[in-house]
Amino acid sequence: MTNKEMEQVLSDQESIRQVLNNYAYGCDTRTWKLFDEVFTPTVEFNYGGEYSAQGRDKLVKLIRNSLGGCGPTQHLLGNFSINVTGDTASCFCYIRAFHVGLGAKKGQLYEVWGAYKDKLILTTETSSYPQWKICERKMLITYELGSRDVLGPAAI
Repeated sequence: MTNKEMEQVLSDQESIRQVLNNYAYGCDTRTWKLFDEVFTPTVEFNYGGEYSAQGRDKLVKLIRNSLGGCGPTQHLLGNFSINVTGDTASCFCYIRAFHVGLGAKKGQLYEVWGAYKDKLILTTETSSYPQWKICERKMLITYELGSRDVLGPAAI
């Protein structure tokens, strides 16, 4: 591999890490619009279990319904393994997400440990230059602590 090719791979890997960091930031700040920069419109996803779906709008709705009525959260990502092949990439990273109850659920906690297995593509969907976006996500849950009851949509 030439120096120029290696520089491109390293640049792509850093761009992909930033996409995943934007996901965590979007979750923790409830900046739902940021997910337009993270996921393709036709993203396929599975957040554990048997439920799988397709579409960024469905995914954002799922995330909003899980975190919208939750108190503070912290999504930590690490140990990235990123493989780039041309305009496609695969990424595996660990996740540790901490959720705090709100309102009647104050004092309750929910924490999940696991990993994301993502496939990404270079796309010009939201800009004139190619950007990496997740087109397929699978969450592998390793361990859960506390109660999922902490999760839920925002009160109306």
